[in-house]
Amino acid sequence: MILVTGASGTVGGAVAGRLAAAGFPLRLIARDPRRIAVGGPGVEAAGADFSDPAALARAFQGAERAFIATNDPLRPEQDENLLAAAARAGVKHVVRLSALTVTDADADDLITRWHRDCERRLEASGLLWTFVRPRSFMSNTLGWARSLVDGVVRAPFGSARVACVDPRDVAEVAVRALTEPGHEGRAYSVTGPAAISSAEQAQQLAETLGRRLRFEEISVDEAHRDLARRYPRPVADALAQHLCRRGANAKCQVERTVELVTGRPAACFRTWARDHAAAFRLTPVSQSEPVPEGS
Repeated sequence: MILVTGASGTVGGAVAGRLAAAGFPLRLIARDPRRIAVGGPGVEAAGADFSDPAALARAFQGAERAFIATNDPLRPEQDENLLAAAARAGVKHVVRLSALTVTDADADDLITRWHRDCERRLEASGLLWTFVRPRSFMSNTLGWARSLVDGVVRAPFGSARVACVDPRDVAEVAVRALTEPGHEGRAYSVTGPAAISSAEQAQQLAETLGRRLRFEEISVDEAHRDLARRYPRPVADALAQHLCRRGANAKCQVERTVELVTGRPAACFRTWARDHAAAFRLTPVSQSEPVPEGS
């Protein structure tokens, strides 16, 4: 059996959907199992708070492999609890969703340190492991949906390019690592097929939606104030540091991992935007994840 945490999230849900479609026995874990959209024969949905070791012990019972994704850098004890539960249950292989920023020696913000600590802990656990390290998710642009009502996309560093990735490609790499031999002990840097700027994303989104959109560059301070309204201050500070690294073009390196692992090219932003156009027409958009995904 394969256990999937974060099964109501962007990548966890996509991982669960692919595994269910392929007929793997699954146990899908979320704090609120009612939010898990994947079902079917052999699929079990269960609720477990990552802060509850006893609940996690029950959730991991019988699992042989696990996909672990967490999203709260202010609660590292949750990551410790998950890893301890996996070890006690005899899980053989853990695929961990991390972030590409861990490979940047100049990155030392809260979120990056958290991901690095999670990786080190798993490496030291004695379990077989695979790290999936995505760049920023294309789906993070859904945060623009509120401002689209006014026909404006606002973001800092409009010309800086990022090799952002379709979360579905991240999920596919994770599924291959979970279900195929030879991925143990590997760390996969996962990006899109090209680096693209926020201004270019806005233009492609306008073409996809068939409407005019104006890109308005804002300062890092303005972006930080907006982040501080939505996230705890330490997280907002870390995200602002990520924005500055984006502005320094520290996130534009393209990797061929998706093609090498899956046998097909990574999806471009235009394809992702076309497939999710309806989501940009539904406003306001709620923040379903504590922090933007990928890095």
